Amino acid sequence: MTKAAAARKLAAAALYGGGGLSALGAGLYGVLTAEAKLARRTIGPVREEPPPDATGWYGRGRPGPAIKVALLGDSSAAGYGVERVEETPGALVASAIAEHADRRVYLREYCVVGAKSSDLAAQVDRALGIEPDAAIILIGANDVTHTVRPSQSVRFLSEGVRRLIGAGTEVVVGTCPDLGTVQPIAPPLRQVARAWSRRLAAAQTIAVIEEGGRTVSLGDVLGPEFAAAPALLFGPDQFHPSAEGYNALANVLVPSVLAALEQIPEDEVVLEAFRGEGVLPVTRAAIQAVNQPGTELDGTEIAGRRAGVRGLWVELRHRRRRQQVPGEAPDEHEAGESHSPGDEPEPVPQG
Repeated sequence: MTKAAAARKLAAAALYGGGGLSALGAGLYGVLTAEAKLARRTIGPVREEPPPDATGWYGRGRPGPAIKVALLGDSSAAGYGVERVEETPGALVASAIAEHADRRVYLREYCVVGAKSSDLAAQVDRALGIEPDAAIILIGANDVTHTVRPSQSVRFLSEGVRRLIGAGTEVVVGTCPDLGTVQPIAPPLRQVARAWSRRLAAAQTIAVIEEGGRTVSLGDVLGPEFAAAPALLFGPDQFHPSAEGYNALANVLVPSVLAALEQIPEDEVVLEAFRGEGVLPVTRAAIQAVNQPGTELDGTEIAGRRAGVRGLWVELRHRRRRQQVPGEAPDEHEAGESHSPGDEPEPVPQG
């Protein structure tokens, strides 16, 4: 089975209820289960203290109305391992959006350390309360290390994206990073983790595009540059990024979030062949994105149709990186306000 066929089959299984294991094989599933347990012991227990919360206002002195951004997902979204809020992905992305869009930005975090795709529903419930203009989702790595069936992972993601898009929110999903560079996972099973995570990323791409969102390949986060400099770009547990690594993550996400918010120069609206941009069927584009980190995919139309005989049409882009913006600490309140926009009561625990 080709990679494209495997990704297509996996996405179809997720959307229509199949098991989705045939892409990797049930035997490898059991092997990876044992190796994942060993890797989790090497990585160690989750730190008791949570990462700094980047929720708040960014872009002091810039005009409004504020762009509202919801950040959902797992520890990679929360910035697990850093000590200062300015080093978290949320603060880095929000600071950059405020700078490049010249607008006030209100960012609210809903991400949770250790979250899997099955936890997205509760995060989406809360995020909808602020009526965000854009939602950023980073999820998938914990699904791989906990050997969650890929079909289940993608189905949960698809449902979350569908709800956000239905509420009028632009959605940017950073797909599952390449876990083949994580040092605690020893070869030859590291290659299995790489295959698992890359195929999950491809299936995530197909499902997100189907629901009307856009994706960004995050191989840059746990990809070649991380493998070449693990001491610099990985944190002390050898699994989560360091401060420099989260900065690299933000630099990959920012151009696509700005594009989703229609805050890009006119010369970036047109596809540029010299940058390798173009229109492809979604399965081919998904595989190409996995192999070319930093690639953005977004649905499009040809002759008024979203799909051809080979599936949905998508625009494949390699957006220019923006000038790096240092993260700033957020303001707790907007000037003249005593609360955050869309503040909603925390849900009362049941049972």
